[in-house]
Amino acid sequence: MFIVDTTPFEDERGRFSRAYCAKEFGDSGLGTTWVQANLSENPRAGTLRGMHFQREPASEIKLVRCVRGTLFDVVVDVRPESATRHQSFGVELSAGNGRALYIPEGFAHGFVTLADDTTAYYMVSAFYTPGAEGGLRWDDPTVGIDWPLAPTSVSEKDAAWPLIGEQGS
Repeated sequence: MFIVDTTPFEDERGRFSRAYCAKEFGDSGLGTTWVQANLSENPRAGTLRGMHFQREPASEIKLVRCVRGTLFDVVVDVRPESATRHQSFGVELSAGNGRALYIPEGFAHGFVTLADDTTAYYMVSAFYTPGAEGGLRWDDPTVGIDWPLAPTSVSEKDAAWPLIGEQGS
């Protein structure tokens, strides 16, 4: 994965920055084809969404940005032959820091909101395919994600993903 920082231009009108450039991404060897853009609006701090992924042939690349509030974004390597399998990485994304996270195929993704009224905006390289959907439990001890805030709201679906040891992966 890659953290994507913007270079803002500021003047008396405010701030301008380029959020995405296909040429820069392509020059860096990153996928640049997006078929969907999603908004996740979350009224309360402590809302957890994840850990989601899609299996082949519908695996996804994501570019995640927080456009309102603050969230802690996490990815977990779920690639079967990877030396970093089941390891996690997290980064704070906020409207203030303008940072984005580029997530390649083969990673589960989720986040917890750190502020009320937080909105995540993310572009996705593949269409959502229900039959290819997979997930990990946000509190799986095999992964051991160090969440900066204890989740207070988790969907039944996200709470029900099996632990890694239960799914044989």
